[in-house]
Amino acid sequence: MRPARALVRVAVIVTCGVFASGASNGQARTEIAGSSCTALPRFECPDAKNCDATARLYPGAATEPKTGRKFFLDYACDLKRGEKVAVILNLHGAGSIGNWQRSYFPAVDLKEKYRLVVATPTALTDQPSRRWVAEADDEYLRGITEQLIAEFGRENISTFWLVGHSQGGITSRRIVCSDYFKNKVDGFVSLSGGRVGAAPSANANSALVPTSSLTCDFSHIFAIGELEASSATATDTSEWAAKYGCGNRVRKPDVVDDKRGYVTATDQSRGPSWGTTARPGTAQVYEFENCKDGRIVVDVVRMNKGHTEGLEPNITETIVKYMLAAKGGKLQRP
Repeated sequence: MRPARALVRVAVIVTCGVFASGASNGQARTEIAGSSCTALPRFECPDAKNCDATARLYPGAATEPKTGRKFFLDYACDLKRGEKVAVILNLHGAGSIGNWQRSYFPAVDLKEKYRLVVATPTALTDQPSRRWVAEADDEYLRGITEQLIAEFGRENISTFWLVGHSQGGITSRRIVCSDYFKNKVDGFVSLSGGRVGAAPSANANSALVPTSSLTCDFSHIFAIGELEASSATATDTSEWAAKYGCGNRVRKPDVVDDKRGYVTATDQSRGPSWGTTARPGTAQVYEFENCKDGRIVVDVVRMNKGHTEGLEPNITETIVKYMLAAKGGKLQRP
């Protein structure tokens, strides 16, 4: 892993360099919201040893103007004005560190291939355990969204997804049908943050499955480690699948990764259900087929994994492909 000073030097180059942010139609945009298109090195701490605190806590170069708070903004360096993009708001859980989430769910590695714009924020640092809190953070998350809409144009955002790990998943679920987000968000990926449509009585970890009803429309992907207690909620039935008249839950070909993810929990004392070292693995993928209105409902079970091992490249790409295959375009509609 790069030394902290090396990463800080890269950050200074990225934020202080001169870039052409005012490109006209057809020209590539190399700076947006104060962030260069050049992605910072991915934070890596696969064995929970010697995790670089300076690198881990670096908040990103982009600035949300209303609050002045920083976030990571990753996008393709050859992205043209007017080009269609898929936008992801990527939230870490308790402890909420943006640089960690960039590595836990590394969709940024696919930004060129799939024309992704990935915003990865950090919860307010003086909150207890740095958790997402409505009063402290919702304005910030709305502000980031407004900034992305203004920068890329709502007509060019083909799909907009919330992705959240653990408490970030709970937060995504809390806001997805809020007055602000319900007409903007096309889908929600819960990474060990509770499955929408799971019966609370079947959940072995009820704290991760809020029981409040959701009344807006969105596609849903639930990913969970096999060793987590709440993996029991990835069942053959789903209220969310029933809402869209989906067919049976069908097991798709397993996704095999021979490369590890980037990170795992720094606290290794909680046992396998919490997570051990990041390592290669296999994920089982289950799709509720033929959902109405172009929606998708999918379960992913990462075999022999717990709560905190970062996602490997192939399963990350599989999830991104499902996101892009689902019905999008809420922001493009009046």
